[in-house]
Amino acid sequence: MASGRARPRTGLTREKIIDAALAFVDEHGLSALSSRKLGAALGVEGMTIYYYVPSKAALLDGMAERLLELSAGELFTGPTGPWTEPVRDFAIALRRLLLDHPAMLTVLATRPAATPTALALLERGITVLRQDDVPLGDALDVLNAVVTFTIGHTLAEAGQTPHHEGTEPDPEQFTSLDPNTYPHLAQAFGTGAGLDSEQRFHRTLRILLAGYAAEIPTGEAG
Repeated sequence: MASGRARPRTGLTREKIIDAALAFVDEHGLSALSSRKLGAALGVEGMTIYYYVPSKAALLDGMAERLLELSAGELFTGPTGPWTEPVRDFAIALRRLLLDHPAMLTVLATRPAATPTALALLERGITVLRQDDVPLGDALDVLNAVVTFTIGHTLAEAGQTPHHEGTEPDPEQFTSLDPNTYPHLAQAFGTGAGLDSEQRFHRTLRILLAGYAAEIPTGEAG
């Protein structure tokens, strides 16, 4: 735990520890993450980690925060066009980042924004929608729906069972389906129809945002 004693002269920062934790989880999986192992990767004692990040929960929250922060980038920071554009760009960036860090999918799916930075990012997103006269409740609905869809779709794309990675079915088994038993599925897997994950993501995201834009009574912010 952090205390009033002098800061350890290790050159560490909270940001460096969180980035190292993301790299560790990318290589070893989420279940392998511990202060001892992360400290070893950083060349310090495990207890040193707790000076900067006081608990495992705080570390996970910080890792989720870091991915959201990287996804948002300069979005939601100033005047924009229609609110759908920055929300779309955020979802696309979040998916791309999660595909690079698939072990973090379940963390983002199960941990709400809890750090000041994550809450500030959420506030920025809400502000952009409110500036376009989207009512507060609708703004939260939009952001929650888009983030939930993005995480769920990307989790399916990544194709990894949390803590049981490597046990997933071999995709090749679906290419030899009996067309007499599964005529439509056999044709789909044979031709690739409807199986392009990226195309599906972008199309569904457009439909999702267009549906909200058509239904939300802009100009009646409340």
